[in-house]
Amino acid sequence: MVQFQEQNEVLGRITDAIFAVNNSWEFTYMNKEAAKWFSRKPEELIGKCIWSEFSKDEYSIFFEHYDRAMREQVRVEFEAYCLPISVWLEVKVYPSANGLSIYLEDITQKKGLSLLKEQHYESLFKYNPDAVFAFDVEGNYLSVNPAMEHMLGYRAEEFLRMSYTPLIPAEELDKTKSHFQKAAKGITQHYETKACHKNGTVIDVKVTNMPIIINNVVVGVFGVARNITQENHNELLLLQAEKLTAVGQLAASIAHEIRNPLTSLKGFVHLIEQAVSGVNKSYFEIMKDELKRIELITSELLYLAKPQAQEFKHEQISQIIEDVILLMGSQALMNNVELRTSNLEDLPAMHCVPAQLKQVFINLIKNALEAMPNGGSIDIVATRPNDDAVVIQVIDNGKGIPQELISKIGSPFYTTKENGTGLGMMATQQIIYSHKGALEISSIEGEGTTIHITLPAAK
Repeated sequence: MVQFQEQNEVLGRITDAIFAVNNSWEFTYMNKEAAKWFSRKPEELIGKCIWSEFSKDEYSIFFEHYDRAMREQVRVEFEAYCLPISVWLEVKVYPSANGLSIYLEDITQKKGLSLLKEQHYESLFKYNPDAVFAFDVEGNYLSVNPAMEHMLGYRAEEFLRMSYTPLIPAEELDKTKSHFQKAAKGITQHYETKACHKNGTVIDVKVTNMPIIINNVVVGVFGVARNITQENHNELLLLQAEKLTAVGQLAASIAHEIRNPLTSLKGFVHLIEQAVSGVNKSYFEIMKDELKRIELITSELLYLAKPQAQEFKHEQISQIIEDVILLMGSQALMNNVELRTSNLEDLPAMHCVPAQLKQVFINLIKNALEAMPNGGSIDIVATRPNDDAVVIQVIDNGKGIPQELISKIGSPFYTTKENGTGLGMMATQQIIYSHKGALEISSIEGEGTTIHITLPAAK
């Protein structure tokens, strides 16, 4: 009896709440701290069933754990929020043949700090403007944030059923796998690759992969990715502008120096041809052709060297194209090529420099004619994807351009034509960009080439 009283005194001095119930769920013991939480005196509860005093429905999470400890005779620990007293509790349940001993600790403050940290991490993850995601060590997605959904177009539940490999283009897959495997071995990786959007487009991404390490073991990989497609496009435009500046400086310095002696050479070749007999006439034809070629290069250099800032005005793009077709019609007829148009009558006015746009379509039609030495057709097709833009396609069925060469078109002095200079296409791109438009080339070797020009409609 004395020993029992001593034990009660010891338990009563413990600051945690402690109580016990028998196999019939009747209170058999309760210390002062537990009595405070139950808002009853111990003598008011001893001998009464816990679930008649405190509803199983209201305390269902507690009942489930207590019942398991009682049935299975196993120790149970859990955390739960006790709504009636607005307290987070850490609960430890110890079973015995006679019932349960239950220890309750108030962890509200500790839990609050933990929840605050979790909310900080959740906020960093959820509201991060960059795509943030996690993989297991096999590369399967474990979580993605909303920015990742927006960047690639898949919903979170779709990501969680796939790995990263279907999202990487074939030509980038080996490199991307290598970086991922290094991250899975504990080495943080920074690299650029490409990713496939759900709609089929391919974007450029800058990626950081970091190992997830728990107890000194890599259990997964974190990833942060940013869409840099526009940045890369801007860099290309800047590079193109630098090229144009270099060509302009070159043109300004040499074009005039070439034209004066060129005029003299043309005149003297003509005089010699008239005055000299017994010389093969084909020699003079070769010289005149080469002089014409020098003159063409000089003209294109001068065009690039001229200031491109001219007065913009509202003009009907359909009329500009019709004028070019009229101008190029005879040359097309001589090359057995049919010029055809579609939907030009529906086009709005454009804010443009008419002479420059005429030069664009002259260059494109000339290129198409030269790509079809055996004749064919050139289609000029207009469409309106929306109220703010006009798309014009120049489509030929010539010999086409190899895919690996398309990206080089527009570089100074790069051309796929035997006698070309590359300056005409460079000038064409410069004009389109100055009109706040875009020019893209698609081609299938042996089948033909399509030039896509997008221009803003006049407001």
